[in-house]
Amino acid sequence: MADFRIGIDFGGTKIEIAVLAQDGSMLLRRRVPNPGTYDAAIIAMGALVQQAEHEQHGVASVGVGIPGAISPDSGLVKNANSVWLNGRPFARDLSEAMAREVRVENDANCFALSEAVDGAGAGKRVVFGIILGTGVGGGIIVDERALTGPHHIAGEWGHNPLPWPRLEEFPMPKCFCGNEGCIERFLCGSALATDCDGPGSRDASSIPARAAAGEERAVAALDRHSDRLARCLAMAINFLDPDAIVIGGGLSNMAHLYDTVPAMIGRYVVSPRVTTPILRNLHGDSSGVRGAAWLWPREVLRAHMTSVA
Repeated sequence: MADFRIGIDFGGTKIEIAVLAQDGSMLLRRRVPNPGTYDAAIIAMGALVQQAEHEQHGVASVGVGIPGAISPDSGLVKNANSVWLNGRPFARDLSEAMAREVRVENDANCFALSEAVDGAGAGKRVVFGIILGTGVGGGIIVDERALTGPHHIAGEWGHNPLPWPRLEEFPMPKCFCGNEGCIERFLCGSALATDCDGPGSRDASSIPARAAAGEERAVAALDRHSDRLARCLAMAINFLDPDAIVIGGGLSNMAHLYDTVPAMIGRYVVSPRVTTPILRNLHGDSSGVRGAAWLWPREVLRAHMTSVA
């Protein structure tokens, strides 16, 4: 089996690499700028892996998280916000450059996997990891493996319509995906800022402190955000019934997500009793890179490395 695991978080402006021991402890973590072109990015990641293996004196399994997905039918990247990745055989080219199989997965799935393996959702069989930040994403983990589906879109709850809408929530806001009323346009950071402070507002970070100080506008915005999130999570519980929901992203430290929302969910769930825990992530901004490293499950990694040897 491999001596250690390497995870790479491939972001729009940076590439982050982490080396994990087989027990999950962090051995190395490093960031470099993303060069912004396809061929240069492949070379940069190959160099990072080569350097890490040299420093750690061993060989590693490699997993990569990207802001997009690999199409199961073609093997090409789709839906990446780094648009120059779209339509390219990223996983295949990485595997050839590194002379080994490289697993590539959506970054939200990597977050969810990290929190399911040894994070806030550890020990739970089905974990729904959600990201509330610039956008709204999610991933579903079952038995420490990402559930992706035949279209590789499982967990993309942010582009479903806001459930149980109120009259005052019409007209529904337009989403970049082309539809109207998407969950993302009600729960992301800029949506919360706009709801509180009006059109053009983008930064929601001050709203909890303003609410705590008694500002009525901020209190009302957080109350609306809580109710909308409760409706959306109730919808997820109704169709998935996960053992835990873990929240990540830029809004994940806001207290109302954990203090207010859980008590509101029961109104919308078709069960007389709702015990689904709503958890703050454990690994913070390292969850993406850690999850990429965990794309090789323990038993699969052993079998793969034994067959290669």
